[in-house]
Amino acid sequence: MRRTQTRNTRGKIIAAAWQLFYEVGYENTTVDEIIRQAQTSKGSFYHYFSGKDALLGTLAYLFDEKYEELQDAMDPAMGSYEKLIYLNNELFAMIENSISLDLLARLLSSQLILRGEKSLLDRNRLYYRLLRKIILEGQEKGELRTDVSVGEIVKAYAVLERSFLYDWCISGGEYSLRSYSQKMLPILLADFRTAPQCTQKNTI
Repeated sequence: MRRTQTRNTRGKIIAAAWQLFYEVGYENTTVDEIIRQAQTSKGSFYHYFSGKDALLGTLAYLFDEKYEELQDAMDPAMGSYEKLIYLNNELFAMIENSISLDLLARLLSSQLILRGEKSLLDRNRLYYRLLRKIILEGQEKGELRTDVSVGEIVKAYAVLERSFLYDWCISGGEYSLRSYSQKMLPILLADFRTAPQCTQKNTI
């Protein structure tokens, strides 16, 4: 019970912070406003975070919350390739609609200079666990190539997503992240699919 309460308290702080970052901007958001929005105490806030800047690295946590929702909503009948496209499409829609471009750029740039553990590369995140599960199932069902390992396909998918995010930020959001990815990701992932089996008609 205590672990659940701890996760919920931390999650509430993160959710409140990012909502305020999006609505009023990072610079205009204060720790006191985050505490009030999260309906928690100053002691609880500083138990988890040293200050507002420490929250910049928690965006991956929000992404994983979204993946948890998508995992439950995904149609089990979808193939593995379709599931990967679906996850990307839904996450990028969320980013476009509720994550400030400036804040996303701050997160990505911080990952470049940060020493030690990087949240976007944390293999224990739900993101990576879900990708591994989908890709392994795809290989077992003959939908995805098996001459490339699960880990290699997961890495390729993650690299593609990060490259889309970096380019979108560098470009100042001049195009739709979701629309561009909808067009290009299926093309870039297509080589991981197995070739369709040809059926031959019996000849007499």
